Amino acid sequence: MKLRSIDLNLLAVFDAIAVEGNLTRAAKKLGMSQPAMSNALARLRETLDDPLFVRSGRGMESTPRARLMAEPIRQALDLMQNSLRLDSAFDYASSKRTFTVAVEDYGEAVVMPRFMEWLNRVAPGVRVRIRPESGSALLAEMKRGAIDMAMEYHRPQDEDFKLRPLMEETLVSMVRQEHPLVGDSLSLEQYVSLAHVVIEPRSPRGPVVDRELKKRGLTREIALQVPHFLSMPMIVRTTDFICTLPLRMARVYAEHFRLKVLKPPIDFPGIPIYLVWSKRLDADPGHQWFRNSFHDLCQRL
Repeated sequence: MKLRSIDLNLLAVFDAIAVEGNLTRAAKKLGMSQPAMSNALARLRETLDDPLFVRSGRGMESTPRARLMAEPIRQALDLMQNSLRLDSAFDYASSKRTFTVAVEDYGEAVVMPRFMEWLNRVAPGVRVRIRPESGSALLAEMKRGAIDMAMEYHRPQDEDFKLRPLMEETLVSMVRQEHPLVGDSLSLEQYVSLAHVVIEPRSPRGPVVDRELKKRGLTREIALQVPHFLSMPMIVRTTDFICTLPLRMARVYAEHFRLKVLKPPIDFPGIPIYLVWSKRLDADPGHQWFRNSFHDLCQRL
């Protein structure tokens, strides 16, 4: 098959469906209508003579051929997308600059592996240092130049900073594959009766899960509170506990810990994630290149 015989826009459609596992979410991600997405998928199937994605109880599952294609297509799209944003004022290919980024465990698990894979290909001399600071300490470190930018869940109330939306997260639940009480779906009664592993509150308002349950006059049984997301799947895989965490992170952990990803019985509100940096770095060509590249990759996750 010759490359010119394929509409390259369809590769973005393929990648979105492969990542989201759902036509509606994939259409929203690309700014397309549902009929347009369905039509694009039909063209892909005809061009490649393969169903590519088949409906299941969990959404759209990839066929064997689609699974083989997914990673090469994703890498190619990463290279094309980021190459269009490269700033000629910054010689990224030969730069030895180090950028310091503040991310919590979500960013370390979901974003940094993909970003570093891309960075190592296009700018092998550029180095990244991760810092965990949060809250007021983070802003102070950014003001003095110790941190270049940060992934944050809250908008800083300080005019010395700029921000840009990176992505929006959806909450899902996870249990071990062999859980004796939970099948392929989760009822509200099951959700509140199971013992939960929860993350320490990262907002003064408390976890969004508990806020939404309280609106319905419900509470959940909290068996264990942990400081990091990574602790949750490690505990869930050896117990009958349940945890609730961001979708992209759950996909990473489900693969490594043999866990089931389930839609919660409540539609929790989306969680916005922002890229934040000091205004004094706004015009720095190297910083512009780095944050634009970081942003573009996050848009494709």
